[in-house]
Amino acid sequence: MYLASPSPRWVFLIVLLLGSSISARGQSFTLLSLDDGPIQYLLPPKNDPIARLQQRLDRGELQLEYASPGGYLLSVLKQLRVPLSSQTLVFSKTSFQQHRISPETPRALYFNDNVYVGWVRGGDVIEVSAVDPERGAMFYSLDQRKDLKPTFVRREECLQCHASPKTLGVPGHLVRSVFPDPEGVPLLQAGSFLTDHSSPLKERWGGWYVTGTHGAQRHMGNVWVRDKNQPDRLDTTAGANITSLKHSLNLNSFAKPDSDIVALMVLEHQTRLHNLLTRTAWETRIALTQQESMNLALGEPLDRWSDSTRRRIDSQVDNLLRYMLFADEARLTEPVSGTSGFQNEFAQAGPRDHRGRSLRDLDLKQRLFRYPCSFLIYSEAFDALPSAAKERLYQRLWEVLTEQNASKDFAALSKTDRESILEILLETKSGLPEYWQKRKAD
Repeated sequence: MYLASPSPRWVFLIVLLLGSSISARGQSFTLLSLDDGPIQYLLPPKNDPIARLQQRLDRGELQLEYASPGGYLLSVLKQLRVPLSSQTLVFSKTSFQQHRISPETPRALYFNDNVYVGWVRGGDVIEVSAVDPERGAMFYSLDQRKDLKPTFVRREECLQCHASPKTLGVPGHLVRSVFPDPEGVPLLQAGSFLTDHSSPLKERWGGWYVTGTHGAQRHMGNVWVRDKNQPDRLDTTAGANITSLKHSLNLNSFAKPDSDIVALMVLEHQTRLHNLLTRTAWETRIALTQQESMNLALGEPLDRWSDSTRRRIDSQVDNLLRYMLFADEARLTEPVSGTSGFQNEFAQAGPRDHRGRSLRDLDLKQRLFRYPCSFLIYSEAFDALPSAAKERLYQRLWEVLTEQNASKDFAALSKTDRESILEILLETKSGLPEYWQKRKAD
């Protein structure tokens, strides 16, 4: 993530000058400039979880505690309220600390709804990605030397991987599945996969450890390529339904002995959704700024929208809504169960209606969530969406949940699903439009 190479500002300028666009899952996403007037991504961070934590450290309101072997890790997780049960272990060499990563020494990742923390045994730094509600993913490192005042340093060089076609053209997150060799080197000639909730299990977790049960379903985790002449061949049966990693590596250094399958599934869902939230917010702000400039030039009312501006915003909103409602989710054919307790801890963290229902309730039998509407609707990033985008998203969501939208995109949502999601949101989500509230009163 922090490889030394040219400034990301120049990387973006080169791509923009070439007029490049990118494609993700059949959709074209033009790379957006970090320096655009309504974006200003490169300004000093102020409102992401790490910026807020650093402000408290600077004021002397708290201190980070150092303890071997994790250094500041456990203290950082505690202050950020990141559950240890979210631990996943990746052994492919796909991080800037790749020289320290292998199947014997995997990189540990931890996350909650708005922050991701990476730790490598013996590493010089802790890696952190935090979601700024308006600007998207912000990247930091924390020096692991005990004798220094703990200071999170922003790392713009991370954008060379984390602002790319793989992240929808904005600073973002990604989960990759690769074909690793016995040392963890990804054999890229065999291809790789970006994974989210639409990915079939058979394409997930190459280069990752996976603990949990999933029946006859197969994934790419826990194993590596044995014959480099056949780089796309993995013995997926050998990596299936592993509930303990004690025979694969020394677990003494890690906060938990798990790389939980349910945590991995939630991680994959929310990384892409964070990117979609950022993409929608940026595209909307840029479109409205350009529209205002055009209106000024033409002497039109400043609040007038052209058809192209409307289509531009609507397109982003539609992409976001489809993903939030799991329109393309890959279905499970057998139940899935984790090992770390993550599924219970995760479910307990969300708001519940008077019937005890929550959007964080997991299904894990046929799909990821019992009520398929993303829990990130409660996130700061969702609430910070520009009003033009959020109003349209709420309108479209209302139409889907009240069955006014008969689109095949949402055919997987049953009448019960729609009613349940609507009832849960009416009781638990603040800031809903008045026409939603009228339904609640009725």
